[in-house]
Amino acid sequence: MRTFLFAILLLAVGILIGVVGKNEVRWVLANILSSYRATFHPHESFTDRALTTPQLDELLTAKGVTRGTPVFIRIFKAERELELWMGRAERFTLVKTYPICAFSGMLGPKLKEGDRQSPEGFYQVGRGALNPNSAYHLSFNLGFPNAYDRAHQRTGSYLMVHGDCVSIGCYAMTNSGIEELYGLVRAALRNGQRQVQVHAFPFRMSAANIDRYSNHEWIDFWRNLKQGYDVFEATLRPPGVRVSGKRYVFDPPPLSMAGN
Repeated sequence: MRTFLFAILLLAVGILIGVVGKNEVRWVLANILSSYRATFHPHESFTDRALTTPQLDELLTAKGVTRGTPVFIRIFKAERELELWMGRAERFTLVKTYPICAFSGMLGPKLKEGDRQSPEGFYQVGRGALNPNSAYHLSFNLGFPNAYDRAHQRTGSYLMVHGDCVSIGCYAMTNSGIEELYGLVRAALRNGQRQVQVHAFPFRMSAANIDRYSNHEWIDFWRNLKQGYDVFEATLRPPGVRVSGKRYVFDPPPLSMAGN
């Protein structure tokens, strides 16, 4: 019986590889395994000691923030950069810019499972999105599909920021980079920040870049993203984000980060 079930499993995996490719199957199986480990083997979670370094603590002190201060993250595909911002009600401060080690696909949003696209849009990370048992060192789930994605019938799962410098739809960092990011996101959530906003853009949303891509198929979507980008640029506080009429709508930035 076990031999028969194993043969069925191998056949199913073979069919999946034929349909969506070996890398996608490996990706899904790895994330299922990491979810299992997180549920049934929590003692395997990554040691806190690895998430703290004297160099990062010195940088936080120089920037006037501490572990537990609210966090905000921006991602720029074309520049392959991830910005870490931290702050309070008055404004956020750019603490560090990390190189994105790998992302997959081209400029443009993720549309469906298996398209190998890394998402673009406005996402939120809560405590349940943190995975210390990730098959890719450490990770936090972006929460794709969000309300906007669902309104446009977009599908996908396990869209993460993680380590190990390999990506099929995720944003992959170096292991040292994800250790710093994971530790600071977790500290902010533990200290009362309910959601960490992560804004993922195709490129830095300057007027010049919008003009450069004015004939691109996704220019209307990107102009909508730019509205949220501009709110933060003007206030240095993440805006409230909601969806109406299948578009992102941005409310004035809240004075308290507890709700973000």
